[in-house]
Amino acid sequence: MRTSCKIIRHACLCLSGKELIESMSEVEWERLVSEAEREPGANWKRWGPYLAERQWGTVRESTADGDPWLNFTHEEATWRTYRWGEDGLLGICDRQCRLCFGLALWNGKDPILKERLFGLTGPEGNHGEDVKEAYYYLDSTPSHSYLKSLYKYPQGEFPYAELRAENARRSRQEPEFELTNTGIFDESRYFDVQMEYAKAADEDILIRITIFNRGPEDAPLHFLPSWWYRNTWSWGPTLDRPSEKPGLKQIADNCLKAEHESLGEFQLYSDVGPDGELPEWLFTENETNTWRFEDPNSRRPSCKDAFHLAVVEGVEGVVNPRPKGTKAAAHFQCVIPAGESVQFRLRMSAVDELPVEPFGAGFDEIFEQRIEEADRFARSLVAPGLSSDEEQIMRQANAGLLCTKQFYHYVIPRWLENAGNGEKEPAPRQPGMPSPRNADWGHLYNRNIISMPDKWEYPWYAAWDLAFHLIPFSKIDPYFAKEQAILFLREWYMHPNGQLPAYEWNFSDVNPPVHAWACWRVYQMTASNGDRDRNFLERVFQKLLLNFTWWVNRKDIRGKHVFSGGFLGLDNIGIFDRSKPLPTGGHLEQADGTAWMAFFCSSMLSIAFELADDNPAYEDMASKFFEHYVSIAEAMNSLDGTGLWDEEDGFYYDHLHLDGRSIPLKIRSIVGLIPLFTVDVLFDHTIEKLPAFRKRMEWFLKSRPDLQRFMTYMERDSETSNGGHRLLAIPTRERLLRLLRYLLDEDEFLSDYGIRSLSKFHEEHPFEYELNGELLRVQYLPAESDSGLFGGNSNWRGPIWFPLNYLLIEALERYHTFYGKTLRVECPTRSGNYMDLQEVADEIRRRLARLFLSDEAGDRPSYARTDVLLNDPHWRDLVLFYEYFDAETGRGLGASHQTGWTALISPILGTLASRCRPQQHGNGQESELNEPAAAEHGS
Repeated sequence: MRTSCKIIRHACLCLSGKELIESMSEVEWERLVSEAEREPGANWKRWGPYLAERQWGTVRESTADGDPWLNFTHEEATWRTYRWGEDGLLGICDRQCRLCFGLALWNGKDPILKERLFGLTGPEGNHGEDVKEAYYYLDSTPSHSYLKSLYKYPQGEFPYAELRAENARRSRQEPEFELTNTGIFDESRYFDVQMEYAKAADEDILIRITIFNRGPEDAPLHFLPSWWYRNTWSWGPTLDRPSEKPGLKQIADNCLKAEHESLGEFQLYSDVGPDGELPEWLFTENETNTWRFEDPNSRRPSCKDAFHLAVVEGVEGVVNPRPKGTKAAAHFQCVIPAGESVQFRLRMSAVDELPVEPFGAGFDEIFEQRIEEADRFARSLVAPGLSSDEEQIMRQANAGLLCTKQFYHYVIPRWLENAGNGEKEPAPRQPGMPSPRNADWGHLYNRNIISMPDKWEYPWYAAWDLAFHLIPFSKIDPYFAKEQAILFLREWYMHPNGQLPAYEWNFSDVNPPVHAWACWRVYQMTASNGDRDRNFLERVFQKLLLNFTWWVNRKDIRGKHVFSGGFLGLDNIGIFDRSKPLPTGGHLEQADGTAWMAFFCSSMLSIAFELADDNPAYEDMASKFFEHYVSIAEAMNSLDGTGLWDEEDGFYYDHLHLDGRSIPLKIRSIVGLIPLFTVDVLFDHTIEKLPAFRKRMEWFLKSRPDLQRFMTYMERDSETSNGGHRLLAIPTRERLLRLLRYLLDEDEFLSDYGIRSLSKFHEEHPFEYELNGELLRVQYLPAESDSGLFGGNSNWRGPIWFPLNYLLIEALERYHTFYGKTLRVECPTRSGNYMDLQEVADEIRRRLARLFLSDEAGDRPSYARTDVLLNDPHWRDLVLFYEYFDAETGRGLGASHQTGWTALISPILGTLASRCRPQQHGNGQESELNEPAAAEHGS
C-alpha cells in the first residue's frame, strides 16, 4: 500500500495543490488515499454536505435595512426563493450549490411539508434563536465518500405553535422549551430517518435512506427525496448565472436528466419503493410564488411550493403537467409497520460515470466498502487507550465537524442593490438614514465552502470560531485546514485596511485575533516527518502582518499598547456592551484585548523564528514582535498605577478610562486569565542560529533590566532537565501563582467540567456599578443568560466554553516545558494535592471529557433530555456538541450542533489516551497525539 500511495502522491503533486499536499506525512497521505481510493485528478470533494440547514432568517436573505428575523421567515421559505443559497433536510450539493438534493417528509398531520429544520428566531426564543428538531451527524470521511446522519421525525403533528408559545411565555430565568419536552416522542411515536451517501466515484453518488417506525402502531408516510437547482436566473446578470437556464427532465420511468452548463450533465435514478413500485415523479420550478404577496392563500402553479400544495393541501394543477422543471421529487407513499423499517435507494451519476446497473448487486457492495473505509479512517485517528465510548464520541465529533461545512455565498455590492425576483422592492433610502449593514465591506465577495459554527443557529462563518475548527481539522483533513486558513486572509475576505470580517451580522465587529496562533498550530501539527510547509506559513504570515497593523492602528486608542478591541467574542461578560460606545463616555482598557494582542505577538514571533531558519530576512520580524510583546506586557503590568494588574486582588481587570481616571472594574472573569495564554518558551539553540535577532535581544535585555520586576522577561532556568530555555510571559512567577490559586479554586473558576468563564465568587458577591441612577450588575450564572445582550442566546457569566479552556491547557503546557517539576501547585486549591502544570492541564482535560462520557447509570452530563430518552437505546448514544455548558451540571447549552469549536473534544480525548499509553519517538522522547503546543521555535 505504501508504494502505491507514494506513486499517487507524486502524481498529485504534479497536478495541483502542491504546497498543501507536500505538507502531509506519508501516514496522513495513506489515510486520505485509502479512505476514498483517490486517483490522480479525481474530484472527490466536489459533492458534500454543503447544503445549509437554514437559509431563511439570515442577513443575506434580508435587505440591507431589514430585520433578518422578520424579513424571511420559516413559513415563507416554503414558497419564497432564496438568492444566496439553499437549505434542505439531510442534504448535499456541489461546492457551488448549483444542484441540491434533500429530503421532504409528510406524516399526514403536519400543516407544512417537512423540507427544512424548524427553530425559533432571536426574538422568539427566551434565550435567543434555537433549533427545535432532533437530528445528528453520525459519520463522514474527509472526502465525504461516506456520510451518515439521522433525523427523528414525529408521527404526530409537529408542535410548531406550542414551541413558539411556550418559549414566548418563559422568562430568561427559565430553561428553553425543547421539542423533547413537548411529549411528541412519547411511546416512541416517531420515525428514525437514517440518511447515507456513498461515492462509487467522485461524481457517482449512491443514496440510501432507511426509515424506521419506532412506534407501537403502523404509521403512514409520504416520502419525497428531491433534487433542485439553486435559482441563479431570476436575479439579473451575475458571475454565477448560467447563460442557459438549467433543467431537470424525465427520460425514463426511473430516471431524470439534469443539465447545467458549468456543472455538467447528470442522470438521477430512483429504485422501486417498498411496495415494488416506482415513485410518482413531481416537477415544478424553484421560483417564488409571487401571488402570495397579495394573497397568502394563492395557489399559483409550478412554483417553489407546488409539492407542498399538491401533497399536503391536495391542490390539483399546481405541479408541472410536463415532466420537467428546475425542481423534482420522487413521491413515495407507504405505511411502515410498527417496529419495522423500509428502505429507499437513489443514485446520481455524471454522464461520464454512468453505472451499468444503478441498483444491482454492486450498489450495496459499494456501501459496504465505503463503510469499511470510514471505519478504518476513524480507527487511524484513535490513540491507544481510548474506551469504546470515547472512540464513539471522537467519531461523532469529527463527523459533526466534517458535516458542518457549508456553501456560503455573499457579495456585498450586489446585496446592497436589493434586487427583486418579482418581490416588492424596499423603500428608497431617505437622506439622513444610517448606512446600511456591512456597507463598509464593498470588496467582500464570498463564494466558498466554509466550516461553520453551526449550520442552523449560525449558518454563517465567525472568524474566531473558524480558527479553533482548524485544530481538529489538522488531523482529520490537513489540506482543508490550510485551505481555510489561507481563505480568510485572501483579498475577497480581509478588508483592504487589514481587518478580518467578524461575522455576517456585523463584519466590522471584532473577534479575538487568534488566527496567527491557529496558523502556527496547523503548521506544527502537520509538520510531521520533517515535512514542513513553509510556503503555507509564509503565505499566511504576510497577510497576518496586515491584520496585526490594523489592530495596532485602530484599537490602541491612546497609543500606549493597551487595547480596546470591543466585545471580542465574550458577549455579555462585562457590565457594558463592549461593541458599542460606552454610556459613561470614555473608553475601556481591556485586559483581554491587550492580552490577545500579546498572544498575537507571541504567535507571530514563533512563525518568524521558523521562517528565519532558512531566510535571515525574517530575523528583523522576529525582533519586531519580540519588542512589541515586551511593550504590551509593560503596559499591562505598569507599576505606576496605569496597568491592568491589581496588586491587592492579584488579578487582571478591565479599566474604565474616564475623565483622566483609570477605574478598575473588579470582575473576576476569564478576561483576567487570558494573559496566561501569552506565555512563550524560546530555546537558546534556536536563538544562536539567528545572530541578528540575538544581538538585538541582548541589547534589549541589558538596556531594560527593570522589566524583570513585573513580567517574566526572558528568564532562564538551568534547574530543569531541559536546560537552555527562556521564558517570556506577561505575569511574573509570583503573579502566575496568584492567578493559579484563583484558576484552580473550585469556589472560583474550577468546575467539575472545566474552567468557568466567571468566578463562582460572584454568585454571592455580584459586581455592581451605578450609572445615572441605574444599577448595572454582573452575577455568576452557570447556565443560560438573564441578559438580552447579543440576542440573549449566549452567556459568558459562568458557563464552560471549550475554546478558552483549550488555549489555557496549551498555555499551562508551555509553562511546564519551562518549569517542569520545579513548579507545583495545589489542585484543587486548598486540597493539599500538588501537581505540576502538565498534570494540571491533564486534569482540566479530564473534566472537559466528563461532559460527554457515559457514567455507570448511562447518563452523560451534557445531555439535556428526559430520563425516558436517556435510557432509550435509540437515543442514549447520540451525542450533541453544544456551544457551551452549565458549569454546575454540565448540561449542554446554546447552539446544540456547535461541533466546530466543541470538536476540540477530539484532540483532548486523544491526548488523554496518549498519556495513558505514551508513544516513543526515535529519540526516546514521549509525544502526544497532537504535537505539543510548546514545540521548539525554528526547530
